[in-house]
Amino acid sequence: MQKIDRRHLLKTSVGASAALITVGATSTAISQSKPIIKPPRLEQGDTVMIVAPAGVEYSKMRLKLSIESLEAFGLKVQVSKHAMDRFGYFPAEDEVRAADFNAAFANNEIKAVIALKGGWGAARILPYIDYEMIAQTPKVLLGYSDITSLLNAINLKTGLMTFHGPTAGSSWSNFSANNVRKIIFDGALQHMKNPQEKENFLTVRKNRTETIVSGLAEGRLIGGNLTVLTALQGTPYFPDIKNKILMLEDIGENIYRVDRMLTQLALGGHLKDCAGIVFGGMTDVESGERLGDFSLMDILEQHCSRSAKPAFIGAMFGHVPEKRTMAIGCRVKLDADNGTVTMLESAVI
Repeated sequence: MQKIDRRHLLKTSVGASAALITVGATSTAISQSKPIIKPPRLEQGDTVMIVAPAGVEYSKMRLKLSIESLEAFGLKVQVSKHAMDRFGYFPAEDEVRAADFNAAFANNEIKAVIALKGGWGAARILPYIDYEMIAQTPKVLLGYSDITSLLNAINLKTGLMTFHGPTAGSSWSNFSANNVRKIIFDGALQHMKNPQEKENFLTVRKNRTETIVSGLAEGRLIGGNLTVLTALQGTPYFPDIKNKILMLEDIGENIYRVDRMLTQLALGGHLKDCAGIVFGGMTDVESGERLGDFSLMDILEQHCSRSAKPAFIGAMFGHVPEKRTMAIGCRVKLDADNGTVTMLESAVI
């Protein structure tokens, strides 16, 4: 998600959520609980499609770099019809963006659907997604940030494992690319422990993890961007968090807004219902300027200690340069003391 005014985002999304409750209830015919479906793994030579379900993209160079990045995997790349169109701060109207998204899944030649970018707007297309068709044509769906709404709604409505990882427009470091290869191409089970390198320092300072609540937990991964996830609460698209490992990340938030969103999840019972919590990048999260304000860790400790579920911060996913791909719906083991998440099954077939 781009660094935008979250206060405006939440005001907009609350109004949109009210509409989604009414529309989504009539447009989603299948049940809320589905058996897990794993998509076929990607192979060199496969064709993938870049879609734009969220924010508008003004840079032709970003699209060019996105195509080149995916071609570097040995993939063939197509771009959805309206990916570079303009409709305010979206590429196209909600129904049009949803139609592009549905068409990508309906096309048997396409083996993966990859979001061009995040921003804001993916939640607005949720009522127009053809979930029954997607359940019949499972394939890799990859993206993060605002794409959190699609990743979780599709997993909820169809059972399909989805992938919280780089967008097509991400910078694609070697770390991020190799992680995608291992999980989505090779189907490898990953023991996700941050690399520990001292570099030019006396001790490790980069990619540190911190235990919030000690312990071990197992469950299926769910979640993603904190702002986007909490904006779905109260709609038919909010995921089932009970006994799940809740993953959360965000960017550009003030401490009090992180506190507010975690309070919202706590009031809904979700922090106690989950099996454990892993925080990824909480990038540019700022405390207040007054002496005595809470730090981020203060807020996380307050909420997580009340839930008494294992939790740690510092996992490498979200708005960080070197990001892991996290499979939504995959069964994992969380070790809060050692700061690791271990996949207990392959995410692809």
